[in-house]
Amino acid sequence: MASDGPHPRVGVAAMIRNAQGEFVMSKRLGGHGAGDWQFPGGHLEFGESIFACAERETLEETGLKVKATKLVGVTNTVFPEPGKHYITLFVACEREDDKAEPELLEPLKCQGWHWITWDKVCGWCDHHNETAGEWATNKCFMPIRNLVRENRVLQI
Repeated sequence: MASDGPHPRVGVAAMIRNAQGEFVMSKRLGGHGAGDWQFPGGHLEFGESIFACAERETLEETGLKVKATKLVGVTNTVFPEPGKHYITLFVACEREDDKAEPELLEPLKCQGWHWITWDKVCGWCDHHNETAGEWATNKCFMPIRNLVRENRVLQI
């Protein structure tokens, strides 16, 4: 049965890891998930490949030139409050220059880029509803929480 309501959108998240096993992440500003940690990423454009999207979004948001290498996870997330539904594709990416650092190129969308360990991300997700200390200020975007719940051990 066809629905006349809003349709799911496809989001692509670039998981860029350094030699220490940390990932590039930032806190979202505005919109749904404001204040939550996220990976670089955005919407898949018509006719665009998943890997090309991860590479494009990373360059636009961080200035990093990356090579997408592997699809590492898929989540199905409904955001009830804003009435949005996303299929998010998580893509492992490698920096072309291992010494290159992310730059804040979209200051109205995020607070700056940081290197965060996967263990820390998992901890933030595990304690998402707590309101004290580190847990109160470090929450992850819902698709990342779903990824952690479904794929705690990443195969990157």
